[in-house]
Amino acid sequence: MFSFVLRLFLSTFAENFNPYRNMKILIMNGPNLNLLGQREPGIYGNTSFEAYLQELRERYKDVEISYYQSNVEGELINEMQRVGAVKGDGVDAIVLNAGAYTHTSVALHDCIRSLNVPVIEVHISNVHQREEFRHKSLISAACRGVICGFGLDSYRLAIEALLA
Repeated sequence: MFSFVLRLFLSTFAENFNPYRNMKILIMNGPNLNLLGQREPGIYGNTSFEAYLQELRERYKDVEISYYQSNVEGELINEMQRVGAVKGDGVDAIVLNAGAYTHTSVALHDCIRSLNVPVIEVHISNVHQREEFRHKSLISAACRGVICGFGLDSYRLAIEALLA
């Protein structure tokens, strides 16, 4: 009888246990990334981020994926502090494509350092194969990791890293 009860418990536990259930990840996109699918399709592809976001949500059903985009540096900082600071609204991690602010923003670097959640920097293109000014990131040192050059799949790879 005991072995039957143990097997029943373990099978129920295995079916219902998912350590990533209810994990909350915020994907943040910076300037000009609202134009994905339209802007420079040779570099960024033809898919809108909204369409790709739907694919991610379908793939990671047990993860709550929220999305925020702004062309304004201060708004990105406000949102990161709101969700990732000590008294934030609670996400477990942030996937950040800061766009051009990657190469210019000490303020984003400082904000990321102040957060209590990991941040993964992503880029759709391989920034090291592009113009020289894109080779330097001011935020990389504050992030847990950097993923670039895999197209929109850079976001998926970041989520996989967070779930590992």
